Amino acid sequence: MQLAIMILGLVLFLGAHSLPTRPALRQSLVGSLGEKGYKGLFTVLSIAGIVLIAVGFGRYRAAGYVPVWDPPRGLSHLNILLMWFAFVAFASSGLPGEIKRRLKHPQLVGVKVWALGHLLANGDLGSIILFGTFLAWAVYDRISVKRRQPEAGKDIPPGFVANDFKALAIGTVVWLVVMFAHPWLIGVSVFG
Repeated sequence: MQLAIMILGLVLFLGAHSLPTRPALRQSLVGSLGEKGYKGLFTVLSIAGIVLIAVGFGRYRAAGYVPVWDPPRGLSHLNILLMWFAFVAFASSGLPGEIKRRLKHPQLVGVKVWALGHLLANGDLGSIILFGTFLAWAVYDRISVKRRQPEAGKDIPPGFVANDFKALAIGTVVWLVVMFAHPWLIGVSVFG
């Protein structure tokens, strides 16, 4: 039952975030609800999805993990490094620079790296469903963006070295905070 709650949350959250991949459906919703109504619906679905994901995954963890495989300890260390890259990618999304230019869609890259790292480090059923679904969605969304906006990311001029340093600094600070706050935020220590 706990996983069903989490799966419903994934459907709501990722369903809302998949609307841009279906321009006709999005336009139909905007036509029916208006731009503010559409954004309101998007926000409500996203928040409800996140809450259900957190509640479902939390209940699943409290009821006991369903082990599928036992990841080697080294993959947890790799995940820590991958999370740094994911946070830098996220930070670069709002800072036009070389990092953003090379990644083209840094938020999607960040989600893919975050999901992959957690898939490698966790071998239980709930984690495989949660992170595997996010990884599959991010891959799908990236392919969709490439088809809908083939020139996206190419309009960012090279340079803006200061923004790259800002992205590195912001990403690193957020990464450190999350690493040390992970036990209180998620209930799992990053450091074993």
